[in-house]
Amino acid sequence: MAAFLYRLGRLAFRRRWYVALVWAAVLAAVGLGALKAPGAVDEEFSMPGIESQKAFDLMEQRFPGATADSATARVVFIAPSGEKVTAAENKKAVEKAVAGLGDGTQVANAVDPFAAKTISKDGTTAFATVTYKVGAADLTDAGRSHLERTIDQARDSGLTVEAGGSALAAEGGPGGMAELIGVAIAAVVLLITFGSLAAAGLPLLTAVIGVGVSMATILALSSALGLSTTTGTLAMMLGLAVGIDYALFVVSRYREERAKGRTPQEATGTAVGTAGSAVVFAGLTVVIALAGLAVVGIPMLTKMGLAAAGAVVVAVLIALTLVPALLGFWPNAVLTRKARRSGRIEESTGANAGTRWARFVLRRPLPVLLLGVVGLGALALPAADLQLGMPGDEAKPVSTTERRAYDALAEGFGPGFNGPLTVVVDAKGAADPKAAAGTIAKEIGGTEGVVSVSPARFNEAGDTAVFSAVPATAPTDEKTRNLVTAIRDERPGIESGTGASYEVTGTTAMNIDIAEKVQAALIPYLVVVVGLAIVLLLVVFRSLLVPLKAALGFLLSVLASLGAVVVVFQQGHGAELLGVEQTGPIMSLMPIFLVGIVFGLAMDYEVFLVSRMREAYVHGESPSQAITSGFRHSARVVVAAALIMIAVFAGFIGESDSMIKMIGFGLASAVLFDAFVVRMAIVPAVLALLGDKAWWLPKWLDRALPRVDVEGEALSRPAREPAADTAPGLEPART
Repeated sequence: MAAFLYRLGRLAFRRRWYVALVWAAVLAAVGLGALKAPGAVDEEFSMPGIESQKAFDLMEQRFPGATADSATARVVFIAPSGEKVTAAENKKAVEKAVAGLGDGTQVANAVDPFAAKTISKDGTTAFATVTYKVGAADLTDAGRSHLERTIDQARDSGLTVEAGGSALAAEGGPGGMAELIGVAIAAVVLLITFGSLAAAGLPLLTAVIGVGVSMATILALSSALGLSTTTGTLAMMLGLAVGIDYALFVVSRYREERAKGRTPQEATGTAVGTAGSAVVFAGLTVVIALAGLAVVGIPMLTKMGLAAAGAVVVAVLIALTLVPALLGFWPNAVLTRKARRSGRIEESTGANAGTRWARFVLRRPLPVLLLGVVGLGALALPAADLQLGMPGDEAKPVSTTERRAYDALAEGFGPGFNGPLTVVVDAKGAADPKAAAGTIAKEIGGTEGVVSVSPARFNEAGDTAVFSAVPATAPTDEKTRNLVTAIRDERPGIESGTGASYEVTGTTAMNIDIAEKVQAALIPYLVVVVGLAIVLLLVVFRSLLVPLKAALGFLLSVLASLGAVVVVFQQGHGAELLGVEQTGPIMSLMPIFLVGIVFGLAMDYEVFLVSRMREAYVHGESPSQAITSGFRHSARVVVAAALIMIAVFAGFIGESDSMIKMIGFGLASAVLFDAFVVRMAIVPAVLALLGDKAWWLPKWLDRALPRVDVEGEALSRPAREPAADTAPGLEPART
């Protein structure tokens, strides 16, 4: 591996014009393809295998022409203090507003609250339901503007008017500010790390090129592969983060090799052969983690994972080819200003901060290990109370009309009104479908925890009915989850008596089912991903204990970050500092995102840091000396890489959407714990305690495993090229 990449690095250095032109051509080709490709589809979220999805599919099948996922808006009218909406003037204003709402070009119908009797018992609140002909993703700006304009006009009458529902949902996630903040902080970190504008700018430039290639490819293939507009979100986030990191490691090793007296071409080849080998295997661990998202069984998540894995592959290829080519164009530009001015490249052989920290850990490995494990273990304890769900309008800031509409409906009609259950009755096998549906509605209406049941609505064939059941508790309440389970448990007895079957769906039931499926998939996902990565790390480090230690450390950091998320977003401690106005369940996909993304990044740091220790150990240093050498060469770069990751993820904490805040906080916390506690403290402490045993591998397994030479043993032979190839005006010096 190291020898092959060494030759690849030298080839890219020598043929730099060809390499640069190839990447420019690739970027232009995929960019042109993205411009000419049809617009990205807006894929419906689906979760095969759960009851609520089956019921949803049955509704679409039995009610042709009526889109089950049509956009809806629920407009809430609240009378002025001391008045009722049924008063003549207020009623007239409501009716006028409903008529205006129904005039929209994409509106299917707007239901008058006085005709539908959707008025609170105290008469102060009423709501109108607006149903659209299209889904929320296909609703035009004109359609949303018409809704907002009509609501503003209704407010002029003196009524308080708020609205919620899918029709108001903003498309996409963060608007780009988070990425800009992350890139800006990354630039500062790189500048401090390298002390050179060129050295700081090169990783940023290549990362942006890589993200451009990846995103353009996703857009170009979106129509053919059925990729949605949200598929590229994860690819952009990870592509930017790992793209910077991988280039950072190659450039850092290049500067180190130049300081040893190697010529620019030889230094480039050696950097790609050693740091590039670590990049390849670090990238493979990320790809394994992302591709493993297919285990969860959510099509959209699978596509997001594969798209992000593709972005990581592009980042690896750029680090191995474009980065050495750019070093060929400007071999001295990435060196420090002092080296360029003096004409001498200094190799520091003394102790730096990484060396001093390694020696500190080596002197007291057991206390450091215990402190790290106990600290992360304490942070992980709240994860035992993890409640998964899907926060809705109740989690939005009170400054939004959706949150105010949610609160008004909960106050006027009860907390469960914001999350009604939809019951789909399949009466094909019943002798009297209407009587069967009526019996089922009556039985469910009598279930403890159900406040009311709506009249059943039949399809044209008369063999399928749909009705709503309103719970007494809020959508995210644990009692609502228990109610859904109870209604489903009643099914065998009811079905045997009526000859008809039923299924429970709706947003509330869908979120409950998703949370349960994700929880069930988490352990298999961990087994697959961690198992494959342990095998990969066995090949890289040729050790049994190092991969196991890496995997256990990762699990500890992920559990600690999950605990931190629970403390802030579920229990509410410190929530105000992050602008979280309403606590509740943790987003169902959060554990999967944390495991998938952070595992890949954690293995990045493991490979980059421990591969330098392995390299020193293979070249004859003692276990303690190898740990010190690994930290002397890699600690500063790993810290810089982690700070960049934290900056990119923490930028999302500033977004208004609570779920984006949660993702940003969770990922930033996980990287912080894994890089600074696990990799920089627990890892050297464990290796110090194990000594030579850390690198033990049974002989039979050593013979069975392929040799990839990540540590660059094949490159340790005498210099490969004459000193005449040295860059003009620069010579090595040791300090």
